[in-house]
Amino acid sequence: MMSASDVLSVLSVAREAGADVVIAGGWGVDALLGEETRGHKDLDLLHRREQEPALVAALTAAGYEETLDWRPARFVLSHPSGPEFDLHPLQFAPDGSAIQSSLDPEKPFRYPAECFVTGTIGGTRVQCLSVAQQVEFHQGYEPGEADLHDMDRLRREFGVATHF
Repeated sequence: MMSASDVLSVLSVAREAGADVVIAGGWGVDALLGEETRGHKDLDLLHRREQEPALVAALTAAGYEETLDWRPARFVLSHPSGPEFDLHPLQFAPDGSAIQSSLDPEKPFRYPAECFVTGTIGGTRVQCLSVAQQVEFHQGYEPGEADLHDMDRLRREFGVATHF
């Protein structure tokens, strides 16, 4: 499992590399809620595509190695001690919106500028995805237990509708 201190540690490595990252997935939900609400096996990080070489070099120097390559959509770096990061390269537009490639080139993932917000992990302010973007990305697939938990927490805390 990944701890809040693991998350903050990798954010520090990214910051030192000059890489801007945004937390998505389960840790992104917890950042919006301001508390760790469940165990997490990994951390989803969005990053600027042009900053990827510096980010990967810094994480490699910190002991992480690439364990999955589904570029241009995503890739995974893992540490022998357990933490795993699912990295998602984004191409930003001048208006602050972004696009992430998908495995289907005809259907990229779209991020409106307003979906990039801040939350809190371990008392530290972090960049994360908005409630609306979290709900948007939790559609079109059969949810697992963690997805059901995350959407339930967003419904209860923010009064949003979700499809599961």
